[in-house]
Amino acid sequence: MRVLAGSPGTWSGLSLRVGQSVFAAASVFVTASALSFSAYTAFCYLIASMGLQALWSLGLACLDCYALKFKKDLHSAVLVSLFVVGDWVTAILSFAAACSAAGFSFDRSSASVCELIFEEESLSKFCKIERNVTYFCYIISTCCRLANDIFTTTNDG
Repeated sequence: MRVLAGSPGTWSGLSLRVGQSVFAAASVFVTASALSFSAYTAFCYLIASMGLQALWSLGLACLDCYALKFKKDLHSAVLVSLFVVGDWVTAILSFAAACSAAGFSFDRSSASVCELIFEEESLSKFCKIERNVTYFCYIISTCCRLANDIFTTTNDG
C-alpha cells in the first residue's frame, strides 16, 4: 500500500497530530482565561470540545510515536476506520463549537466576550487575532487529517 504524507505512523502524521493538540490546548487556555466565560454556553461547549480534541489528538500522537519507534504499521483497515470515525466526530464537534463561539455577539456594537473582558484596545486586538489564527489553523489541520484519512481508506482496497 502507498503511504501518504500525514498518514498514521509517519512523521508528518505525528506533526499534524501535535499541531492539532497544541491549537486545541491554546483555544482552551485562551477561552478559560476569560473572567466570565462560564456564563456563556457557547464558550463552555468550546472548552469541552477542544479539550476532547486535544486528548484525542494527543492520544493518536502517542500512537504515532509508538509506531515510529517500533516500526509498526498503522494502516490496517480497522485502525484507519477508527481514525476516520474519531476524526469525523471530533471535527464536527469542534467546528460546531468554533462556529457558535465565533458567531457570538452582544448588544454593545457586536463586541466579543474577549473584547468586553479586555476593554483595552491592544488586548482587544490580540483577542481578535488569536481567535482567528487559532480557528483557522485548527480547521486547516483538521481538514488535512480528514482528507488524509479518506485517501488512506480508499487506497486500502
